[in-house]
Amino acid sequence: MSPSYAIVETGGKQYRAEKGATLLVDRLPDDEGAKVSLRPVMYRADKQVVLERRELEKVKVEAKVAEHLRGDKIKVFKYKPKKGYRRRAGHRSELTKLEVTEVKLLTRKPAGATKAEPKKPAAKKPAAKKPAAKKPAAKKPAAKKGTTTKRKSSGSRTTSAKKES
Repeated sequence: MSPSYAIVETGGKQYRAEKGATLLVDRLPDDEGAKVSLRPVMYRADKQVVLERRELEKVKVEAKVAEHLRGDKIKVFKYKPKKGYRRRAGHRSELTKLEVTEVKLLTRKPAGATKAEPKKPAAKKPAAKKPAAKKPAAKKPAAKKGTTTKRKSSGSRTTSAKKES
């Protein structure tokens, strides 16, 4: 029987996982020695290939966190000639080393995967009532049509009025 393998996804990247293989993936929050289950995208064994989502729920890929480490330093240098533009940057990736312990296809779904729908949250408590909004001030009665009100003249009118006299 040829060894089975699975393509798994973690950290937005895909890796080929076989039993006994080591994977170097983006940092996972789990402690060293912890067991991690990886999400399969494809499974292959002998002449059997599994790609459907319902069938992939039966695939079990487990790994053990071997260690946390940092990748090589990457240097980035931007340069534009004759312009005086130079920028230096760089980083080191935070990585996790995984040892794949198990890759197999189960005959039925695991117990935890049977409930596909998430539980509905408990009934929400009504929010505290806010005080009633203040009513706008009463409107002033409209001015009568026959009367006009004089406005104060602006500074520019008074200067032009002085020039005429």
